[in-house]
Amino acid sequence: MEKILLRLDLINHKGHERVIAYCDYCTVLNKILKEIPGAKFSITYRSWHFPPVKEIVDILKEKIRGIAELDVQPLREKLLAKKQLPVMVQSQLIKQDAVEFSANNLQALQRFIETLILKAYSRSTIRTYRNEFSQLLKEIQDIPVQNLTVDHIRRYIFYCFNKYKISEATANSRINAIKFYFEQVLGRERMLIELPRPKKPLHLPRVLGENELSRLFRSIINLKHKAILFTAYSAGLRVSEVMNLRLQDVDSDRMQPFIKCSKGKKDRYVTLSPILLDVLRAYILKCKPRPIKFLFESNEAGMPYCARSAQKIFQTARQSAGIKKEVSFHSLRHSFATHLLEKGIDVIYIKDILGHFNIKTTERYLHVRKEQLVTIISPLDDLWKKGGIEI
Repeated sequence: MEKILLRLDLINHKGHERVIAYCDYCTVLNKILKEIPGAKFSITYRSWHFPPVKEIVDILKEKIRGIAELDVQPLREKLLAKKQLPVMVQSQLIKQDAVEFSANNLQALQRFIETLILKAYSRSTIRTYRNEFSQLLKEIQDIPVQNLTVDHIRRYIFYCFNKYKISEATANSRINAIKFYFEQVLGRERMLIELPRPKKPLHLPRVLGENELSRLFRSIINLKHKAILFTAYSAGLRVSEVMNLRLQDVDSDRMQPFIKCSKGKKDRYVTLSPILLDVLRAYILKCKPRPIKFLFESNEAGMPYCARSAQKIFQTARQSAGIKKEVSFHSLRHSFATHLLEKGIDVIYIKDILGHFNIKTTERYLHVRKEQLVTIISPLDDLWKKGGIEI
């Protein structure tokens, strides 16, 4: 049988973007397209169309193999014309199990994600909100989500506590996601203001002492691994901030690494330890291949090192050092802040270095002038002076 050409394009169908498949009629192919999750037939276009999910091209390729050939050029051109914005980005966030939702609620999920993207929420926040909102859609099944009342949401959260034993943090996250939908997507004013909020437990951060840090750092042989952990502790950086540090961000003249668009979309400068600078220079000289964009790169040139790999480095070092505490890579940040506080550094400066919001004035950031910043000695330097670590 002669192969049929299946041409993919992007259309706007009833106010929603869809991936449409144009082709000559074929009974076998028609049956295959009909069975693809989310498939709908348009009488106007006389073709099947699908949700604009990232995986749709791969799904179609697999399903039509040996029967038809796929032409994705029209679809690619449309996406490039839109600067590759959001259909495919958004689609990555709609799980395959979304096909279980009713058409109405799937549309609500799509609008929900679109709004999050347009408001420039971070990827992690979008992922969290999507997951929490999807849990609600799974529970209500065919009930239109926009018809829910405050009492419905109250009973739903109560149900989640009883059946799934969710934590206080999860409950608050779930409420925040639902609140976003009703107030930001549907435009309803302060709909869930009266909904009771579970009180978050106060968890004290796990901190490593100087002796433990000395053992931890001495247990590392690999220079790149040592440089990663030194960087995190010396300036109190998050693992994502260490991984996203670019070579051009390390200003050795001003002794200030630049942390770009971190949590809360805030830029900030931190202190550059002279000891860390020596370690980084030694690491870059010996690193093969040398990094070309990021300070710490993966095996693929120009791509940042994986955060999970950095966390594994920490856990391996912790085990080698015989540290029994339940600590993580983030404990280096907690330890940095605690040790500065113990050395008499003002808590306001510490908040600024860490990039935290001010508790009293959440709309303002506290900034430290360079003159003040360079006078703060990194605890990594103190540790080296005491002979606790080797370079």
